[in-house]
Amino acid sequence: MTDTWESDEKFAAMAAYVKPLDYPMPEPKVEEKKMSKSALKKLAKNKGKKKKEKPKWETNPDKKKEKDKKAKKSAIATPEFVNETPKGQKKDLTSPIADAYHPIAVESAWQDWWEASGYYGCDPIKAMNRPQEEKFVMVIPPPNVTGSLHLGHALTAAVEDTLTRWHRMKGHASLYIPGTDHAGIATQSIVEKMLMKDNGQTRHDLGREKFIEKVWEWKEEYGGKITTQLRSLGSSVDWSRERFTMDEKCSKAVVEAFNIFHERGLLYRANRLGNWSCALRSAISDIEVDHVDLEGRTFLNVKTHIGNPADPKGRYEFGVLTSFAYPIENSEEKLVVATTRLETMLGDTAVAIHPDDPRYTHLHGKFVIHPFSSRRIPIICDTILVNMDFGTGAVKITPAHDPNDYECGKRHDLEFITVLTEGGAINGEGGEEFEGLMRYDARIAMEKALDKKGLYIGKESNKMRLGICSRSGDILEPMITPQWYVNCGNMAKRSADAVRNGDLTIVPKDHEKTWYQWLDNIRDWCVSRQLWWGHQIPAWFVRKEGEEEMSKNDMKNNERWIVARNEEEAYEKAMKLLSCDRSNLILERDEDVLDTWFSSGLFPFSVMGWPDQTDDLKAFYPTSLLETGSDIIFFWVARMVMMGLELTDTLPFHTVYLHAMVRDKEGRKMSKSLGNVIDPLEVIHGCSLESLLAKLDGGNLPTKEVERAKKDQAKVFPTGIPECGSDALRFGLLAYTRQGKDVNLDIQQVVGYRNFCNKLWNATKFALQFISDFSPTPTLLKDLMESGKIAIRDEYMISTLMNAVENVDNCFTEYKFGDAQSVSYSLWMDSICDVFIELMKPIVYDLTPENADARWAVQATLWITIETGLRLLHPMMPFVTEELWHRLPGRGTLGDTEPKSIMLAPYPECVTEYKNSKAEESMKITMDIIRACRSLRSSYNIGNKVLTTFFVKVPPGGAHEEAALKQTRDVMTLGRAGSVIVNAKPEDIPQSVGIVIVDESTTVQMDLTGLVDYDAEILKLGKSLSKTLALESTLTKKVTAPGYEEKASELLKKVNRDKLEGFQKKSAEMEIAITNFKRLAGLEKK
Repeated sequence: MTDTWESDEKFAAMAAYVKPLDYPMPEPKVEEKKMSKSALKKLAKNKGKKKKEKPKWETNPDKKKEKDKKAKKSAIATPEFVNETPKGQKKDLTSPIADAYHPIAVESAWQDWWEASGYYGCDPIKAMNRPQEEKFVMVIPPPNVTGSLHLGHALTAAVEDTLTRWHRMKGHASLYIPGTDHAGIATQSIVEKMLMKDNGQTRHDLGREKFIEKVWEWKEEYGGKITTQLRSLGSSVDWSRERFTMDEKCSKAVVEAFNIFHERGLLYRANRLGNWSCALRSAISDIEVDHVDLEGRTFLNVKTHIGNPADPKGRYEFGVLTSFAYPIENSEEKLVVATTRLETMLGDTAVAIHPDDPRYTHLHGKFVIHPFSSRRIPIICDTILVNMDFGTGAVKITPAHDPNDYECGKRHDLEFITVLTEGGAINGEGGEEFEGLMRYDARIAMEKALDKKGLYIGKESNKMRLGICSRSGDILEPMITPQWYVNCGNMAKRSADAVRNGDLTIVPKDHEKTWYQWLDNIRDWCVSRQLWWGHQIPAWFVRKEGEEEMSKNDMKNNERWIVARNEEEAYEKAMKLLSCDRSNLILERDEDVLDTWFSSGLFPFSVMGWPDQTDDLKAFYPTSLLETGSDIIFFWVARMVMMGLELTDTLPFHTVYLHAMVRDKEGRKMSKSLGNVIDPLEVIHGCSLESLLAKLDGGNLPTKEVERAKKDQAKVFPTGIPECGSDALRFGLLAYTRQGKDVNLDIQQVVGYRNFCNKLWNATKFALQFISDFSPTPTLLKDLMESGKIAIRDEYMISTLMNAVENVDNCFTEYKFGDAQSVSYSLWMDSICDVFIELMKPIVYDLTPENADARWAVQATLWITIETGLRLLHPMMPFVTEELWHRLPGRGTLGDTEPKSIMLAPYPECVTEYKNSKAEESMKITMDIIRACRSLRSSYNIGNKVLTTFFVKVPPGGAHEEAALKQTRDVMTLGRAGSVIVNAKPEDIPQSVGIVIVDESTTVQMDLTGLVDYDAEILKLGKSLSKTLALESTLTKKVTAPGYEEKASELLKKVNRDKLEGFQKKSAEMEIAITNFKRLAGLEKK
């Protein structure tokens, strides 16, 4: 600031008026009754949090209330939409564009037309001849067939379809394959719950065959719902290639893979300790185990038990260490041991001591007597398991029910006694006294029985970790059972090395550590499950007619297990094995089924027809990308890589992109047990609170959990979920991918993007009236840039467009979907809507011959910008972009190569020579001046219809002056100016002016002469000041009242402090403003 300005009295008055305000001058008010532009912009940047409101001078609240009432009164109810387009036909767009954006109307018919037109398919013969970099192939992570998609699946669909449409528009041979997973454990659990809830039946009541029929009924019902959801989301999957993991093609691949693993010596049957779910009556793998850490004594409900009668809520005690004594054989001495699982002592086959423990040297080689079975139990010495400084230094050993004891049992060749049934009850091996009791009921009974025998010592609180079945919620039991295993050692090494040597890329890169940690410490994979629903294991146990009964679960008879591709092949192998005729053989197929992830691991190539060498397999395998949630990197991703490398000797994809986990806005995992799972269709079409609550009533949640879930839903969605549409949902979900590992999804953010769709609709509708008389050409961009008619505003718009195109394309290449969303959003909101459409209005309205060239140039720029902007958005927002693209003038007149759909149009490419940094800098300077003009008008409450005079002071001869002079018309347009004078002489500037200093180079002044009624402004401010001072006084009395400091909570104190500070600041500003208005009034009177 120069001395000249500092000495200027008018400037000093204005500076005194402006300076105390610690915040920028407000922007002009937006007339639209929906979300403001600034709010939408904040939304795009995930800044939707509420901020403390800055003090404002109250203008006329009564007037505002009247205005709001009028707005509500004039609101017209949206008529119910009826889709009149015949299924599969193109939508008729000859009628005028609708006044407002209605998602259901816009998104109707397009999906059917895209499918019927065959746009989602890909010819394998043509694709075979294309290089790998010109192909994009992806399989959908198959959702569970029993359920329906939730918002986590919707994020997956949004990311995957965005990529697919982008590649398709880039001219790549693109194939996106859908499918559903039979989900063995999950499906069986859900159908069993349904049977119990509806009919009071178990699967055993029905029998295997009838139960499987019930599950297939579920498949037919819910499989259709999933496809409906995917179609509503706009997923451009090739439905002709849809797969189900238990269909004929996938089943053939499963049988072949099982046989190949067996033939290569990788598959074997063994009796091992593993995780057993008593609720499912099945083994589960280590990675299907959740862990709960207990800090000490804790009471928990157990689903498989009738309830503990000693506890009011029927809960059982965990997190305690129970001590009891074993009598030593032929002695009065007792050996004290402790356990957190007392019931397992029924299967104890040793007590271990440390060989160097002097307390027990005399017990080496001795025995203790089991108090319930009188079994002689050896006292063994073990340096690995026993810490003689912990507890009594003696450890009970139950090899059949504890991982550490299992290893100890193998070291010492101990007896392995299983004391539990498949359902978790004590079996015959546990003794008559406790046989039939459920495991935790037996625990209680045994404690009492030990006490009666004088062997119970006591119990104390103890930290412990419980293993929980992730499928059933049951507390897992270590059990020795015969299972089928796959040796994963070499497969895991190849999979880890693929990432280490760069053949396989994991995005984000920080997931590599998890990848290595799991694969470098891989265990053999237990692939068998004791279920009824799934791929029945292709293995048969063979016996000869008339021979002695043989146990198929005895590992000594393992050679009698025949692995084959079908029963006929099994007979052939059996005849060869036993050297006898077929008539003398009895084959019994294994009743177990395969782990669901076994078939899912084959998905990238089984969907292509493997093991047959089909055209699809030749053309589309390996695929390009695997996109899924980070939570199944072990369950699915690693297994696909391992199985792909082993069975096809090829990586199934070159890149893995792992998106964030979707949680509710409170950060809780989307879970059916919490009742917070939202169906994408409920967001797309809208849903009342009543419907949300009714869905909970119709689910499988227990009554207590239903009531809790209802309260949560009513709190989060008090008026239900408004209709948002698929485009808004997709766009909103993509925005969240910038946040990191977890997505805390707030549906209101998605509602905000529905408003963006409305803005997009209105902007295009508004632009159409300006280009209705414009005829585009196939080479319009080139024609425009070579025409010599282009103005700075046009050059700026084209340059901004090129930068956006380049940035979005790069973002998609680097899987930065949130950034791509943000850039495209900003292009439309900031550059197209806020700037260019406003700047072009006076040019288009001017129909004089002298303006013809400028008018053509601005129309061409607008057409190019809208059309390119729609193509830029299409992968993310397919429906609204298709509809608006078809409505552009000239559609159907651009030659034989003109695409029939926006999804077949080429994706925009950046033309580097059209980027113009000088034009962008000029527009930046111009927009700074315009913002200053708007700020001045807002500060003095200048009405929109009143055009003002602005004086712009910039350094002469530089870029600022050039921009101000060349874009004076643009400043007049957006600044609502009657005239703009650049670098006026000081004597030509009136005394009564408002001033804003833009930066060190630019100052903007506004002539206030006759525009401001200072007396009226002073009166209004005086009234507001009185009200504010009264509020300040009342609050001051409250916070200084006796006892306030002692009784008020810290939160209330903070709230009141902030309020008081706001009142004080507001009143101080109004006092300064009144003073300065009086000064300005005096200056004008001079």
